[in-house]
Amino acid sequence: MSEKPKINYKITIAGILFALLALYLGRVAPSVEVAWVTAILMLTIYLFVFEIVRVDIVAICIMVLLGLTSLLAPLMGLTEGLVDNQHLFDGFGSNAVISIIAVMVIGAGLDKTGLMGEVAGFILKIGGRTEKRIIPIISGTVAFISSFMQNVGAAALFLPVVSRISARSGLPMSRLMMPMGFCAILGGTVTMVGSSPLILLNDLILTSNQGLPPEQQMSTWSLFSVTPIGVALVAAGIIYFVIAGPYVLPARGKNEGAVATSTMEYFRSTYGLDYALFEIVVPPESPLVGMKLDDIEHNEKIRVIAALRGIDDLRIGPGGLARDTGIEAGTVLGILASPENLKAFVDKYRLQLRDDLETFAEALAASKAGIAELVIPPGSNLIGKSARDVWMRKTYGIALVALHRAGKTYREGDGIRDMPLQAGDTLVVHTTWESLARLEKNRDFVVVTTEYPHEETRPHKVGAALLFFGIALAMVLFTDLRLSVALLTGALGMILSGVIKIEEAYQAVSWKTVFLLASLIPLGLAVETSGTAKWIAEQTLAVVGEMPIWVIQAAVAVLATFFTLVMSNVGATVLLVPLAVNIAIGAGGDPAVFALTVAIATSNSFLIPTHQVNALIMGPTGYGVPDFMRAGGIMTVIFLVVMLGMMNVVFGNG
Repeated sequence: MSEKPKINYKITIAGILFALLALYLGRVAPSVEVAWVTAILMLTIYLFVFEIVRVDIVAICIMVLLGLTSLLAPLMGLTEGLVDNQHLFDGFGSNAVISIIAVMVIGAGLDKTGLMGEVAGFILKIGGRTEKRIIPIISGTVAFISSFMQNVGAAALFLPVVSRISARSGLPMSRLMMPMGFCAILGGTVTMVGSSPLILLNDLILTSNQGLPPEQQMSTWSLFSVTPIGVALVAAGIIYFVIAGPYVLPARGKNEGAVATSTMEYFRSTYGLDYALFEIVVPPESPLVGMKLDDIEHNEKIRVIAALRGIDDLRIGPGGLARDTGIEAGTVLGILASPENLKAFVDKYRLQLRDDLETFAEALAASKAGIAELVIPPGSNLIGKSARDVWMRKTYGIALVALHRAGKTYREGDGIRDMPLQAGDTLVVHTTWESLARLEKNRDFVVVTTEYPHEETRPHKVGAALLFFGIALAMVLFTDLRLSVALLTGALGMILSGVIKIEEAYQAVSWKTVFLLASLIPLGLAVETSGTAKWIAEQTLAVVGEMPIWVIQAAVAVLATFFTLVMSNVGATVLLVPLAVNIAIGAGGDPAVFALTVAIATSNSFLIPTHQVNALIMGPTGYGVPDFMRAGGIMTVIFLVVMLGMMNVVFGNG
């Protein structure tokens, strides 16, 4: 007997309430068009909040529904569709969407050169491996960059950096990506060129001045007029995540650190290998000086997988490390061993044990190297030979950690490198992924481990990557060229110069993000052209029209916050600035300050993933709408309080 599907009463009750609200708003709406757009808006918010289906699918469904209104117009009481079908798919060619595609390609290109790895390594070096230190460094850096370029560009640039920091620190990407994304948005409020609404504001002020008497004319804002407010907002965002991050950020997400942890757990449970990576320094007075690796590994039950002798003599992988490698004073060794054996080794030879990987943080990162399984197949040329016979570590770049044969696991100290190999032997090895990829083509081995990063870096292309990134950035900052054209110039330059292949460029694009944003643009168009946005604004401001100026200013900020969640921040700014100016004049406030309130508040877009930056960070982390509502809800309130408080301090109470 089949079970009946369970009913989620929470979602059902919420659906009924949203439907009743839509019916009520439809009854009081000034026109049929506004009534229908309001109903679709309520449906969109409901589906976003409860994630009955994926948000990008919701956006596509809403886009198609708006398109179908052209066919169903007579039945809906409309003379024409809510959105002209000739412009229904304009979002896919919009400036915002094309810009996002371009910055994803540029970010992937910079990552391919290894540059982002270096940046990640630098941040880890000064920030350690704790959230409370890493989050301020990443977020502050992104906020600074975002104050002079588009926030989505700054966020996309740091996506690979955060991914690598996650892999090396073991911190889930979901604990790092949202602070980075939110601070990229906040950074757009630091200067008047940091976000599109602030760039547009002075033009809107000049337009409004044409209809105002001379005594009410507004002055335009200078580049750093908003800096005190923006800096306070960025600081508030960083402090919020440092203090509340452990409680509001999800501890999940796709990150190589998590993969590495689960891999170690697999080998621990399967082969009983309680091993970890350590880094030690050999001081001049240590008895280890002058010895060879072969003298210590078997007796001390450790495995040396990397060595740095001198300044630039790094030995790891094929042709590098071998059993006859000598140990000099000052040599840094990367060791794989159990904590107990490592401690005995350090104490015996008076070595310096580092708390974390420093020298080998990049070379032995989870994205570059790890534990793998190999099987010796029948017909292998290695059968009858030992690891010592073939110099396995030097020849193949694999350090034998354990050998599993006939149900028994042999470890370091059991003479595994002297045991003649047999068909069916499973070798547990530590290797670089580059070496492992080569072994997949070697018939002497069967590579069991297939889920590992197949990463091809092109450090020799770093000059070309920086050149085209610089060209794109210069076009964004110093020309009037459209943002999408400027960024596509940099992306195309990287493809043509071989920094990134066209197939890799396609893979770098998060198509979920593209479809989410492009499909929502028609809804914003319907909200604006149908008069729905103007009606909601007028109704809201009518309620607070007789209240104190600071209350009216707060209402304007809340209204701008709401509109930027359901339509473009530029559209919200264009719509609300004239209304805010008229309200300020009627209430005796400063119209320029009210206009600035609108332009800043349209960056308060944290509650749902409709902002370009929020949509960008969803794919790599697995964030859902509830995650944004939990962390973004508090951030929204903090934004409003800090913004209104700082504006009162800097400009008076309006």
